[in-house]
Amino acid sequence: MLANFLNKSKPINFIGLLVFFFICYSVSVFFIVFNNGFTLDKLLESTILLLFFLAVFFFYNFILSKNKLTFDNSYAYYLFTLLIICVLPELLSYQNLILVIIYLLFLRKMYSLRTSKNVLQKLFDSGFWLGVLFILEPLSILFLIIIFIGVYAHQKITIHTLFTPIIGFVSPLFLYFSYLFCLDKTELFTALFNYSFNIDLLFYKSPKYIWLFASIFTVSLFSIVIKSIATIAVNNTFRKSWYLLIANFAIVTLFLLLLPARNGSELVFIIIPVSIIIANGIELIKKALIKNIVLYSFLFGAIFLRFFL
Repeated sequence: MLANFLNKSKPINFIGLLVFFFICYSVSVFFIVFNNGFTLDKLLESTILLLFFLAVFFFYNFILSKNKLTFDNSYAYYLFTLLIICVLPELLSYQNLILVIIYLLFLRKMYSLRTSKNVLQKLFDSGFWLGVLFILEPLSILFLIIIFIGVYAHQKITIHTLFTPIIGFVSPLFLYFSYLFCLDKTELFTALFNYSFNIDLLFYKSPKYIWLFASIFTVSLFSIVIKSIATIAVNNTFRKSWYLLIANFAIVTLFLLLLPARNGSELVFIIIPVSIIIANGIELIKKALIKNIVLYSFLFGAIFLRFFL
């Protein structure tokens, strides 16, 4: 049964899920990239995109295993793979995947604040990666809130812990401004701060997005409630990471609501915390039958949303 297969975090699990993703990726590329004929350029592009996806999976798994955001199982990785498959066509571009990788590098430093080793370096790096992300997606400045919540949850609030991420954030902006100044194109820099919000969610009115949102938000909220009840009496680093994960989920939800332009690829920002949150909820299910029903529902749902809607 699927629950038994995913119950432990073993290399065979990751290999099996990667093979499943590769099959779905190949089918998607065949119908999307090679729809108008086969060329070597398209083959090279699809191969490079696959390497980018492998980097995404690597960094995601690194965040999971290094920071112990779930028990020793593959539920989160499984859910992440399925949810990525749901929005696979929207992610098939270099820019989108580069944004995801930078976002994961930012989160990697954020969740590593659970340990007291090299705290200031982690804070600088998290601010730096957020600065790079801000240049590519200005509304990501909202994620600064996640940094300060992480500091409050895991470390002491001092002048150093407050200003180090800000210095890190400003560093790539300074380099970017200097580059544009040399080219006499500083208007591109000031344009980063000209925000225009768009709360019109009509883009998500298609059945695919309605089902996707309804599923992940319903199960996520249920998982948050039952996992919070289970962890509220336990004073350990996981409880702090759990609160940080919920904050990540809430701020990314606000980020999605305020985005001025949408194409579907932005959903990956919320897929990352959602997959971990739902995995924590699945861990608490005692009956194997119910657990299998949930896991198979996500499997068949992902295939249906990707190939039939």
